[in-house]
Amino acid sequence: MANLRDIKRRIKSVKNTAQITKAMQLVAASKMKRAQNSALESRPYTQLMAEILIAIEERAAESDQKGISHPYLEGREVQNRGILLITPDKGLCGPLTANLFRLVAQIPHGEASYVSIGRKGSQFLSRTQRSVLAEFSLSDRARFSEIRPPVELLLEAYAKREIDTIEVLYTRFKNTLQQEAMRKPVVPIVNLADMVREVFGDEDYTAEAPLGDDRREMLFEPDPQSLLNNLMDLAVRRSIYQSALEAKASEHSARMVAMKTATDNANSLVEDLTLQYNKARQAAITQEILEIAAATASSQES
Repeated sequence: MANLRDIKRRIKSVKNTAQITKAMQLVAASKMKRAQNSALESRPYTQLMAEILIAIEERAAESDQKGISHPYLEGREVQNRGILLITPDKGLCGPLTANLFRLVAQIPHGEASYVSIGRKGSQFLSRTQRSVLAEFSLSDRARFSEIRPPVELLLEAYAKREIDTIEVLYTRFKNTLQQEAMRKPVVPIVNLADMVREVFGDEDYTAEAPLGDDRREMLFEPDPQSLLNNLMDLAVRRSIYQSALEAKASEHSARMVAMKTATDNANSLVEDLTLQYNKARQAAITQEILEIAAATASSQES
């Protein structure tokens, strides 16, 4: 009977765990939908801005023999990389954070300085004794105003030549079941078109407003250099913000899938334990019947 009590106690414990994971699944699912919509709806804007910047850069170069310049377009010798690491604040996201940490582990110590968004990334950087410039948090809604402080910090460090690159380590959202940990170089911009293709792949979110076939003559007001200065700064900020939106969508999707898997596994374990409990109970009843029959037979013989 002690064995039966242990099995029954374990069944109750697993059922309680399943209720918790089910609740977490529902919460993650509600947040996931909003985060996915934000990331997907922001992609056309980010891609179109990049294509406008490409078009202005090309046209300005054609119309101005002196050419145009910008600090973000100028390469320099890389002595210290600046990396923005975007991770969740909480765990239970499956392999999402582990994949990001694997990318960080590939970067040698002393080669980069980090700005962390998310408690998990801050803990990992502290545990591995890497250089951390600052730590920030990001709410589930991932507002643009929340991204501004870390971006300003990185851009200021880049302007002072404290860092020589700005890169983002984040998880790109593909779909509910797939999220890809990737490194996105932001500054310096060696080739903006290649960077756009690397982030968005072959997907064209600007099909309704194509810029590649528009060869009309452009009049720049103000001058192309001023336009480039303003748009380049905005494009860098927008690119990093898009990474934050993708990271949030990936986080909630991964957590929802992980909690659903945990709930299914718990329910399956309850079924197995219930079967085990019924078998043990049947065996105990059979044993009692045999003992009663043996006692009856013994009394009749005597």
